[in-house]
Amino acid sequence: MDRENPAQTTKQVLFGEFARLAKAHANPIRLELIDLLSQAPRTVEVLAEMIAQSVAATSHHLRSLLNARLVVAEKQGLYVTYQLADQDVAEFWVALQDMAQHHLADVHRLAADYLGITEEDKVIDRTTLMARMRRGEVTLIDVRPWEEFATGHIPGAVSVPLDYLERMVYSLPVDQEIVVCSRGPFCILSRKAVELLRRHDLRAVPLSDGIPQWRAAGLPVKMETEGASPEIG
Repeated sequence: MDRENPAQTTKQVLFGEFARLAKAHANPIRLELIDLLSQAPRTVEVLAEMIAQSVAATSHHLRSLLNARLVVAEKQGLYVTYQLADQDVAEFWVALQDMAQHHLADVHRLAADYLGITEEDKVIDRTTLMARMRRGEVTLIDVRPWEEFATGHIPGAVSVPLDYLERMVYSLPVDQEIVVCSRGPFCILSRKAVELLRRHDLRAVPLSDGIPQWRAAGLPVKMETEGASPEIG
């Protein structure tokens, strides 16, 4: 009988830990939870509603992420709030999306179908945005919910949650292009916002990045103080 090589056994255990982390990510619902938690902390109940799952099913997936130490939980009264364990979890999620776009041809097709993107549609990248904001050529609006904006947003962005955009559209400048920021390259919020703005004869284009991509690039992110107003001034 061959003797077991201790070094080989240790190596397998080590790589087994890597596999455990990969396994925690290997579920579309858990990835969606990571995507949402990269925007802001949330309770189980809120997350369940956002991903259209039962509270029990959502709790099960969150426990898997908790066991892999990808998220942390804090109980306050009857509610448990989850957030990402660290910024590197969000950065891994950004890297995974980038890798998928580079290596999986179906990602582009599926994203186009989901978002309603055509070949004529354009986006603005972060470098172009920053240059045009410095020159005062564009207005940047963030159409995520207010709690996500407050947790972190691009400096100079104005919070206009999608649910309020219709009633606030006349407060936006008509002589500038409107750049729309949402959760990231696969977020439907920005597409809906752009369509609404164009129906009101405004020039609008989505930003290619969300806050996770902005943070991963090492760019500054601003947080709002408690009680700040989300309305356009």
